[in-house]
Amino acid sequence: MRIVSDDLLPHPATGELFASPVPPGTGWPGDPATAETPVARTASQVRRLAARVGLEELDARVSVCRACPRLVGWREDVAVTKRASYAGQPYWGRPSPGFGSATPRILVVGLAPAANGANRTGRIFTGDRSGDWLFASLHRVGLATRGTSVHAADGLELIDTRMVATVRCAPPQNKPTTAERDTCSPWIEAELRLLADHVRVVVALGGYGWDAALRSYAALGWQVARPKPRFGHGVEATLLGEGRSVTLLGCYHPSQQNTFTGRLTEAMLDDVLGRAAAVGGVQAHRR
Repeated sequence: MRIVSDDLLPHPATGELFASPVPPGTGWPGDPATAETPVARTASQVRRLAARVGLEELDARVSVCRACPRLVGWREDVAVTKRASYAGQPYWGRPSPGFGSATPRILVVGLAPAANGANRTGRIFTGDRSGDWLFASLHRVGLATRGTSVHAADGLELIDTRMVATVRCAPPQNKPTTAERDTCSPWIEAELRLLADHVRVVVALGGYGWDAALRSYAALGWQVARPKPRFGHGVEATLLGEGRSVTLLGCYHPSQQNTFTGRLTEAMLDDVLGRAAAVGGVQAHRR
């Protein structure tokens, strides 16, 4: 176990004091874990702990995973040293579980938490520029109750939509290794299995999310087209399994590299998420 910062700092919404990283079961908004939640420390333990549990318990076990030493070290070092602009805040410093509906018709699959985004706030795609773009678009197309996601206590809800990361810990340079990806894969596979009765559309953010969705559904025994469908913005593919189909939609990742250069515009992002809402048959929330 790494040493947690001795400094207790106030949560920006609740004012409650927390250490960085945040110990499980200490009252952080949205923390699914308790002090008794079992902790995976090896790849084999991830596989065992991801199996045969419900969604809430899966989220809890994800949020305390310590199976990848390099990622654990990085996420916790960032949580202790902090970015200067957030020096007065506690950092979550743990893996990011899924967020949103427990019975979603739409699933958004990303790469991994950002070091000073979800690794700080405890909610996927929250607290960084990518998340700003994504939640604003979800709100515009009626899949979120508000257009900003600031922290895990801001009251935001997703409409028939859930977000997950392929790799649940913030990786250095946003680049997990293949071994880290594979160690983490039982978490997303278990989540997809639990959501299979509900999900009708998967929005894959970037090529990494696209490959992860194809690989994860294939691991569950679903039929994936051969040759493998190539990623592209707005590209669609159909996945078949368990007597139902899922539409896979490709979307450029809302990274600053893509949004600053104009490779991804607000209209392009809205088009894909709006298409997801239509295909998924979601009764969108209206402002």
